[in-house]
Amino acid sequence: MNVFTQGGDRLSGNPLCVFEDGSALDTQAMQALALQFNLSETTFILPSSRASAGVRIFTPRYEMPFAGHPTLGTAHVCRALGRGGDALTLDMPAGIIPVKASGGSWTLEAAARGWREVEETRSLLADMLGVVTADIGERPLWVNAGREQMVIPLTSEAAVRKVVVRPELLARLRGADGAGMAYVFAQAGEHALARFFFTQGVTALEDPATGSAATNFGGWWLAMGRPLPAFIRISQGEYTGRPSLLHLHVDDQRRIFVSGEVIELGRGTIDL
Repeated sequence: MNVFTQGGDRLSGNPLCVFEDGSALDTQAMQALALQFNLSETTFILPSSRASAGVRIFTPRYEMPFAGHPTLGTAHVCRALGRGGDALTLDMPAGIIPVKASGGSWTLEAAARGWREVEETRSLLADMLGVVTADIGERPLWVNAGREQMVIPLTSEAAVRKVVVRPELLARLRGADGAGMAYVFAQAGEHALARFFFTQGVTALEDPATGSAATNFGGWWLAMGRPLPAFIRISQGEYTGRPSLLHLHVDDQRRIFVSGEVIELGRGTIDL
């Protein structure tokens, strides 16, 4: 399936594979299957005594405690399986994530767990992104609203578009879980253009739509003391060939919500 699709385009957004029942699989098998499909994430639905379903999320290389597009896509499958209706909860290593739906649009609620300053200089961040120091906007921060990531505001959409990441520098900027990643954005009113980069081996890859980074954008918004409530439409995926649309809402109670469309493409079976 595809998550955070744009304008009903079935081949936009971020791809996801969901295994409807992972209870017979151990961690090694889940990791191997995630590598087999080689998508940015693959999820496995499990029993849970405290939520509608348990969920484990794997990239081709490691397990993640939380991620946005796997949360929304897995919730869509849980509803189809009768494991909750338009309002359900998912039990993840990061905690219980509430998810709601309106038709094919899904919304998750994330908790702003904290933020910290970026120690690196603006000059180093600019070198890492392949831009000039003047392109770095106000106050880059490490933010954690489920998974810690570096959030770097840039001064214009043109600056976002000209980013060419140097993977050797990105690999040096590691979050709490040891992964090198950076979310860059430029905001104009209720719209933002964003890109998300992460390291894989000695290379840097770009993600078409990153729900966890959008929640961290919300955490950045709170850390900066921006006006509430906030509603921001985030365009992402322009340079991956997968145009995507995410909706960020930070309400006047400082709660963070990220929404997007989910489109199922097909179903199948795997023989092991």
